[in-house]
Amino acid sequence: MKNVFLKSALAFAVFAGLFTSCSSDDNNEPTSTFVVTPEDFRGNINDGEVVLNANVVYTLTGPLVVNDGATLTIPAGTVIEATGGTAAYIAVAQGGKIFVNGTASDPVIMTSGLATPAAGNWGGLVICGKAPINTVSGGASTAQSEVAGLTYGGTVANDNSGSIRYLVIEYAGAAFSSTKEFNGASLFGVGSGTTFEYVQTINGADDGFEFFGGTVNTSNLVSFGNQDDQFDWTEGWSGTNNNWYGKISFGQGNRGIEADNYEFGFANTPVSDPTINNITLVGAGPTASSQSYAENQAIKLRRGTRASFTNVVLADWATGIDIEHNETLANIPGSLSLTTVLFTNITTNSKGKDTAGASVSVTNAFTEGTATGAGNGAGIPTWAQGWTNGLN
Repeated sequence: MKNVFLKSALAFAVFAGLFTSCSSDDNNEPTSTFVVTPEDFRGNINDGEVVLNANVVYTLTGPLVVNDGATLTIPAGTVIEATGGTAAYIAVAQGGKIFVNGTASDPVIMTSGLATPAAGNWGGLVICGKAPINTVSGGASTAQSEVAGLTYGGTVANDNSGSIRYLVIEYAGAAFSSTKEFNGASLFGVGSGTTFEYVQTINGADDGFEFFGGTVNTSNLVSFGNQDDQFDWTEGWSGTNNNWYGKISFGQGNRGIEADNYEFGFANTPVSDPTINNITLVGAGPTASSQSYAENQAIKLRRGTRASFTNVVLADWATGIDIEHNETLANIPGSLSLTTVLFTNITTNSKGKDTAGASVSVTNAFTEGTATGAGNGAGIPTWAQGWTNGLN
């Protein structure tokens, strides 16, 4: 009887182990009805979680949209290669979430899939949240994103669209027209519950990073060689940001920063009012060709924006700081200030102009001092080395 009991107990244990293993495997099964086709990666993720495989290269051939209630998770080392110009982009709609889980040693790469890659080969990354924007003054408005056509904005300041860490976006910025273009990363009404750090945009056809309202905070951003502005904000964005490095390269580019409150309502609320600590902006040189570098300015502040900068390095520009419009000038020096600015190889440190076009002094907007910027003066900061591409 003892042997029979032991055999029965052993058999039950084996069966229980098999059952536990199967249950565990079941828990790892995809939870979304979305079917991933790596060689034709596109479509709408409408439910559950889609988890990519770092051992597979995904060819983005059209729009990939993460809709309300769905999640896209991208593990470290994943490569997504895009083809199709404006038709190929990754977008996160309101209520959707994206988790880019790159690491310093193994970042996620979103790049061109063409044999000879170039700026504008594909759209880029678009995230739409529910945080306030000011397209209608008061902060409760919503709007449609200029690319992807998704709703953004609202009243949820701490809205959470996921987490993006150690991501490189290359050759994005495809253009529909001269006034409608993708950026490397376009953040529309993204909330402060979203993590956005250690992200590089490189060799894009428009801006590197653009913020359309929202409250998202960022850190450790690299914008390198994008053909318009390296950083851009509008529509009432207010976030706290640490460690930005921007540099013009590849023979084309405009401003380091272009900053607005709102183009069609300079006094609209909430007012754009970010805090930026530790920033380096490097231009193409103060005498660079005006044809290739039409707006050779490190920082353009206009249309009523506010901002607080500390520890700023501006190197190799024709103009360092340019402030324009009465609504912007009225913020000086309280809610528009640049503290500890180091100007290196700048022809004109600062200039200002009121709404009527008359020149005004803006020297009370900034203080000069010994600054380290993003960490290494005009040089590549230590934190940007190893996981980024193409820096020189």
